[in-house]
Amino acid sequence: MSRIGRMPIAIPAGVTVTVDDTNLVTVKGPKGENSYRANAAMQVKVEDGNVTVTRPNDNKENRALHGLTRTLIANMIFGVNTGFSKTLVIEGVGYRAKKDGKKLVMNLGYSHEVVMPEIDGITVDVPNANTIVVNGYD
Repeated sequence: MSRIGRMPIAIPAGVTVTVDDTNLVTVKGPKGENSYRANAAMQVKVEDGNVTVTRPNDNKENRALHGLTRTLIANMIFGVNTGFSKTLVIEGVGYRAKKDGKKLVMNLGYSHEVVMPEIDGITVDVPNANTIVVNGYD
């Protein structure tokens, strides 16, 4: 049995997890909403504040899907509850970033500025000219 796949996932307060009859797992929390359609062979259950994933047999494909399904659901729960964050540091002479409304404007050594708009569900912060912080729930 998969050591990762058999571990139950605790559902924190403020997060709701629903599973319909087509194995569509929907997770709603304070930061947003995610959904994932699990493989038909995997059985996803929500019981007593925990999510459990079970597999029908020990076939190679089912063993692989078991741990994968459990990890994807755990990441969705973490994302809508706490959120993900990544800090990027820009190093180089003349390299810098700034925020212009909902756009990230970067000088990266090209003859022009590189402009990237924010995507829904993802926010970009620039605490100083050489640091970019990307936050999101997905």
